[in-house]
Amino acid sequence: MAHEKEGNGAGVLLAFLAGAAVGAAVALLFAPASGSETREAVNRRARESREKVLEALRQGRGILNVQRDNVMTAFDRARQQSRERKQDA
Repeated sequence: MAHEKEGNGAGVLLAFLAGAAVGAAVALLFAPASGSETREAVNRRARESREKVLEALRQGRGILNVQRDNVMTAFDRARQQSRERKQDA
C-alpha cells in the first residue's frame, strides 16, 4: 500500500511537469499578446509552477519521512525479537 502512494506521487509530479511544459509551449505559440506581456505571463506561470513543484517535493519529503519511520520501527522490532530469542536460548 505504501508503494502505491509513492508511485502515485511520482506519477502526479511527472504528469504535472509534462502538463506545465505543454501548457507553456501552447501559450507561447498562440498568445495574442505583445512580447513583454507574454514574458510577464510566462514568468508568472513559472513562479506558480515552481510553487507547485515545491509543494509536491514537501509532500514527497513527508512520504519519505513516514517510510523512514516505518523502516526504523521494523528494525527496532527485529532487534528486540533477536534479543528475546537470545535470552530464551
